[in-house]
Amino acid sequence: MEVKAVVGNLQSIEADAIIVNLFENSELSGATRTVDEALSGAIQDLVSAGDFSGKAGQVTVLYPRGVIPSRRVILVGLGDREKFKVETVRRAAASAIQKVRDLKVNHVASVIHGAGAGGLNIETAAEAITEASLMALYGYYEQKSKEAPEAFPKTLSLVALNETDLASAELGVHSGQVIANGVRITRDLVNMPPNFCTPIHMAEVAKQVAAEVGLKVTVLEQAQMEALKMGALLSVSQGSDTPPRFIILEHHANRAEELDTIVLIGKGVTFDTGGYSIKAAEGMESMKNDMAGGAAVIGAMRVIGELNLPLHVIGIVPSVDNMISGNAFRPSEVITASNGVTIEIISTDAEGRMILADALVFADRFKPTAVVDIATLTGACVTALGGMAAGLFSTSDVLRDALMAAGETTNEKVWPMPLFPEYDKLIESNTADIKNSGGRFGGACTAAAFLNHFVSYPAWAHIDMAGMGMDAKDSSPYLPKGATGYGVRLFVELARRWGQA
Repeated sequence: MEVKAVVGNLQSIEADAIIVNLFENSELSGATRTVDEALSGAIQDLVSAGDFSGKAGQVTVLYPRGVIPSRRVILVGLGDREKFKVETVRRAAASAIQKVRDLKVNHVASVIHGAGAGGLNIETAAEAITEASLMALYGYYEQKSKEAPEAFPKTLSLVALNETDLASAELGVHSGQVIANGVRITRDLVNMPPNFCTPIHMAEVAKQVAAEVGLKVTVLEQAQMEALKMGALLSVSQGSDTPPRFIILEHHANRAEELDTIVLIGKGVTFDTGGYSIKAAEGMESMKNDMAGGAAVIGAMRVIGELNLPLHVIGIVPSVDNMISGNAFRPSEVITASNGVTIEIISTDAEGRMILADALVFADRFKPTAVVDIATLTGACVTALGGMAAGLFSTSDVLRDALMAAGETTNEKVWPMPLFPEYDKLIESNTADIKNSGGRFGGACTAAAFLNHFVSYPAWAHIDMAGMGMDAKDSSPYLPKGATGYGVRLFVELARRWGQA
């Protein structure tokens, strides 16, 4: 779908449909009132009859019959005015555009939700509409034998009142398109079957992303990882016939001395059988999404590069398969990570923290001011938070607060979890420095405690996004079934905020 900003009056636009809005139990105002006047009060009649209240997500269609150029007027509810925020705009835009798609409309024009009575600046509102509309129309059809259904609508026009507003709207449309494209890349990777999405494929996608937006890319192969003594990572990959890849994307690589540096690390286990600590058959098919953190980093790095954010940002994705064979690692083995820490293997299904360990050590060479890793790491985090938020562990209050604020803005929620030193007692080992599992209780917290043994920089945060990467538990219309793309918008917002700090 093409998204563009135009100057005009909504009631005069030549389009197959126009979109207006209404707050719950509110008087008509702005563009909605103007369109209503052109329709001789048809919208007000709908409201007065109790057929439309403006409740969030409510959508209805009116047919003007030649009174205005548009053949349809789509009215979408914004909900309670007191609870209005940017997320309200995303959900309203997504609900409306899905109705437009179902009607097989070619060209739709929309009011810029929230830029009037909502009090948002036009750029922010236009970005939210564009981002959510494109995300809401996403579908994955790569491995289907039939062609994808025809895409509707073909064009979305956001209507600004004057040239000044147009310039702001155009900026928002551009950034919204860039963000939605980054989310699409991540969703495609997560939705892709594991016989297609291998560590090698993830590396190829990273190279393509780098070429498109001017990132520096380096892909380490097994021999290079061996030279770096990445024993923790390589222990996981050794059971698979598919070789591992260690992907490094760098934005503003030539400005590392003058810009603040942050590192984003994403777990990239392209399929997780659990190894010899094998998972139950029921639900194992979902383990293709165990690389959702790595996919989020690739998607976010594309957005950061294309928006040219004023930061030195490194994205690291250690990518492996966790399989079973005569070469696979086993419980009770002792492995040495690249910083010399020895690890007793309690569970081969606690593999994500193993590959993150060597990635966290590698990040230190960039002398970052902040490092954030993201991973579908523990079922314990899903049990604790119900798939409604990711668990957030941090050694820095500043970084924690920045991530919390980014999560609030993007609705990619994170929730602070404890990193008490007492959790270290649960991962003490009799045969090594630490063990890779602290047992059933407090599993998300002991996993974070494990990772902290590989951290050596001023600020670090770990995001346990288990339960967030597929089939969103929240009812947002721009998160259809399948991969959510969680983490891309969170990281982009973090980078925006960090770059302005």
